[in-house]
Amino acid sequence: MTGEFDVPKVEYALVLPLLVVFAGALIGVLIEALAPRVWRYQAQVGVAVSTLFAGLAATIQVGVGLEPLAGDVAARGDVVVEGALVVDGPSVFLWGVLLVLSLISVLLFAERRLEGGLTSFAGQAAALPGTDAERQASTRRIEHTEVFPLLMFAIGGMMVFVAAGDLLIMFVALEVLSLPLYLLCGLARRRRLLSQEAAMKYFLLGAFSSAFFLYGIALVYGYAGSFDLAAIDQAVSASTAGTPLLLAGIALIAVGLLFKIGAAPFHAWTPDVYQGAPTAVTGFMAACTKIAAFGALLRVFYVGFGGASWDWRPLIWIVAILTMVIGSLVAITQSDIKRMLAYSSIAHSGFILVGFVGLYAGSPAGEGLTSLSSVLFYLTTYGFSTLGAFAVVTLVRDAGGETTHLARWAGLGKTSPVLAGAFAFFLLAFAGIPLTSGFMGKWMVFAAAWAGGAWPLVIVAVLTSLVAAFFYVRVIVLMFFTEPGVDGPAVAVPSALTSSVIAVAVAVTVLLGVVPGPVLDLAQQAGAFVR
Repeated sequence: MTGEFDVPKVEYALVLPLLVVFAGALIGVLIEALAPRVWRYQAQVGVAVSTLFAGLAATIQVGVGLEPLAGDVAARGDVVVEGALVVDGPSVFLWGVLLVLSLISVLLFAERRLEGGLTSFAGQAAALPGTDAERQASTRRIEHTEVFPLLMFAIGGMMVFVAAGDLLIMFVALEVLSLPLYLLCGLARRRRLLSQEAAMKYFLLGAFSSAFFLYGIALVYGYAGSFDLAAIDQAVSASTAGTPLLLAGIALIAVGLLFKIGAAPFHAWTPDVYQGAPTAVTGFMAACTKIAAFGALLRVFYVGFGGASWDWRPLIWIVAILTMVIGSLVAITQSDIKRMLAYSSIAHSGFILVGFVGLYAGSPAGEGLTSLSSVLFYLTTYGFSTLGAFAVVTLVRDAGGETTHLARWAGLGKTSPVLAGAFAFFLLAFAGIPLTSGFMGKWMVFAAAWAGGAWPLVIVAVLTSLVAAFFYVRVIVLMFFTEPGVDGPAVAVPSALTSSVIAVAVAVTVLLGVVPGPVLDLAQQAGAFVR
C-alpha cells in the first residue's frame, strides 16, 4: 500500500530575510573551516555586513508587499511555512530593527584598534586563563573570528523568535538565539575568569528558564491539543474560565520569556552577565535580545492567550511594578558602570511592560493598537541608545583594559568632553528627558497605558522614572563636575567602526526625540498581529 506524502508549502519570498541571515551564518562556518587564518577576519566581517544589508533589503521588500488580512483591516501579512511562522506587520518591523541594530553591533565586534590590532575576543577560548596556552595564543595574535557566525546564528534565531506562530518553533528559536550568546559571553580577551563566570551563570539560568518554557508548552498543549497559537486562542476563547492546566502553562511560559527580558524576579543573571561579558556582546544582548524577547512575549500573549487576559494580567502588573522598583532602586547602589546599565536595562523592561499591560486593559481596539505601536517605538529608541552607551564604555580604559568602576570616570568631561557628552546624552535619553528619543518612547508607552485604564501602573512608572533619573544625573555630575584623579580616565582612540556606532546612536537618539513621526508611523502601519 502506497502512502501519500504532502509536500510542505514554503513561501520563500516571505521568509527570504531569514534565509539570507542563516545563509550568511553558514558561509561564516565554511570560512572558518576552509579559509586561511590570515584572511578570516576580513572575510567574516565582509560576509556579516553584506548579509545583514541583504537581509535588511529583503525585509523592506517583504514589508512593502504585505497585504491586509481578509476580515481584519488592522492586520497585514499571512501565516507561512505550514503555520510555523507568521510574517505580519509587527514581525517585519522587528526584523528591520533587529537587522539595523545587528549591523551596528557587527562594527563593535570588528573593532581592533583598542586591543593593539586584535578584537576584544579571546585568542583561544579553550585555554585556561593565565596558562602558557593562552599566552601563546596572544603571542601568535590568534583571533576568535568564529564570533561572527555565532552572532549571525543568534540574529537568525531572534528573527524566527519574533515571528513564530507555533510554540515548538518558538522554543527552537529560543535555543538557536541563546546558545551562541552563552558562548560569546565567555570569550572576553581581558578578565577571562569574570567572562567565563558570566557565561556559566547565563548558561545555567538560561537552561532552567528554557526548561520552564518547555514544560509550559507541554501543559498548554495538554489543554488546547495544539502548539499553534491561533488554535490555542480558539481553545482559550471557547472556555468560560481558565483551568489550572492552562494557567500553569501560561505561568511557566511567562517565566521563560520574562527571564529573557530581564524582568524581576527573574533578573538576577542580568548584572553579572552584563558585567562579565565582552562589552560588544553586552551591548548586542541589551539591545537585540530584549527586542526579540518582547516581540515573542507580545505575540504569545496577544495571539495565544489574549482570551485569558483577566487571569494573567494581575501577574504582569506585579512583575512590572517589581521590575521598575528593583531596577531603579538597586541601580543607585552600583559602583560599576556596566552593572548600573544592567539595572537600568531591568528598569526599562518594567517601563515597556507598562505598555504591554496597556494592550489588555480593556481599551478599545484603536487604543490597543496604539499601545502596540508605542511598545515597538520604545524598543527601537532603547536599542540605539543602549548600543551607543556600551560603545562609549569600550573606550574608557586603563592598563588592564576597560575601566568600569565609576570612580575612574571622574573628570571624563574635562579630559574627553566629546565622549563624555555623548555618554551624558544617552543617559539623559534613558532618563526620559525631553528632546531625546527616551522621552518620546516613555511618553508614548505611558500615554497608551493611561488611555487603556492602567493609570496606577503609569503612576508607579513615573515615580520610578524620577528615581532612575537620580543615578543617571549622578554619573553626569561625576564626569563634568568632579576633578580627575591621579589615575584619571584614559580614553582610547577608536577606529572608524566604534566612532560610527556612537555617531549613529547619537543621531538616531536626537532624531527620534525631535522628529519621531516617521518611525512612529512605521510602527503604527505595522498594524496588529495576524491571528
